[in-house]
Amino acid sequence: QVQLVESGGGLVQPGGSLRLSCAVSGSDFSINAMGWYRQAPGKQRERVAGISNGGSTNYADSVKGRFTISRDKAKNTVYLQMNSLKPEDTAVYYCNAGYWSGGYYPANYWGQGTQVTVSS
Repeated sequence: QVQLVESGGGLVQPGGSLRLSCAVSGSDFSINAMGWYRQAPGKQRERVAGISNGGSTNYADSVKGRFTISRDKAKNTVYLQMNSLKPEDTAVYYCNAGYWSGGYYPANYWGQGTQVTVSS
């Protein structure tokens, strides 16, 4: 089993930055990638970014060039650096442990979520 705990959300003005963290504990040897998802009110949860154990990454078109996913294996932590934030980035952000096979596929391991609000 894998446990995920997100942190780093908050209120930020448009154009600002935030860095989300996801602390990973436990193990599941089938897991070989990590991802971030988000869910805005009244909308479906959507994938934001994924990163494989080998360092390959992919991003949703809406965040390309603004968000960066990274991982520190020594700290068992995954990060999402979010720059040039827009009001439409407002959502609950979730960390996920999953699989990489030419792209990111989620497993049923989710954190509790952290709220990001972009507003002036």
